[in-house]
Amino acid sequence: MERTVAAGATGPAPERAPSSEADRTGDMAGGTADVVGRIHEALPDVAGLLDGMPRQRMPVGATAVSSPAPGLAGTGAGVRESAAPRARALALRPWRLLPTPTGTPFTFAYAVVLTVTSLIATYADPALVHALHQGSSTDVAHLVHTPVTVLLASGLWTAGGIVAPYTICFLLVLTALERRIGGARTAVVFLLGHVLATLATEVPVGLAVLAGHLPDSSLHRLDYGVSFGVATSIGALTGLLRPWLRWPVLALFGALLVQDLLGLADPLTNWGHLIALVIGVGLWPLVRRWRAASAH
Repeated sequence: MERTVAAGATGPAPERAPSSEADRTGDMAGGTADVVGRIHEALPDVAGLLDGMPRQRMPVGATAVSSPAPGLAGTGAGVRESAAPRARALALRPWRLLPTPTGTPFTFAYAVVLTVTSLIATYADPALVHALHQGSSTDVAHLVHTPVTVLLASGLWTAGGIVAPYTICFLLVLTALERRIGGARTAVVFLLGHVLATLATEVPVGLAVLAGHLPDSSLHRLDYGVSFGVATSIGALTGLLRPWLRWPVLALFGALLVQDLLGLADPLTNWGHLIALVIGVGLWPLVRRWRAASAH
């Protein structure tokens, strides 16, 4: 009987099924929410990474407001501000190619002296000019009797005047060299080339006269000017240039000297120019150390 009642009680059970299904669905939803919550807790926060996504297309007229990624705010302005002084520093400043009293005092003072002597050579009486040149000549006769005087005096004149090629090279090359290694060291380079190249060309002349291969008049050969010192300075300066500029300058100047030598117009002087250039190249280690010391 009891079982009949129990069995009969199962009759209206289908009417309560929807309620039981809803309960099961709610339990499942609650369980799913718990699982999703646990997954979100396990995963890192990736909301900040969405700023790195490409910007999507916007309708015409729409305005997109976006904030810069963390750590990049103001970077563009900072780069422009830091690049501006560098661009100005690298800008071409033509006046630095020429000597100035404060920037390159040795070259400037020397240029003033050469200007004065060039004006004298141009406008003074020719006989006086010849006597001055002869007294300043580094020929064998003067080198034997007054070597220091003529070695210094011969460097006070320019062959060809103030607009001669070697005079222009003097201004440009010695200015560039002095800005890199200083005035005193530039003077050492110039004088070293001037003296050594002069001795390298005049001593063989004296020996040739003693051996009877040259006449006695070769002992009074007129020799003056700044060309030996300039050639040495060019050779030394190329050692401080970047390779893409160093080798073309060295090759071009060397080719011009060889061309002059092959022309046989003045072989002794032309050999002196080549010797002076080699002396300048040989000074590369020294001038590089001087430049490193000047940088500090």
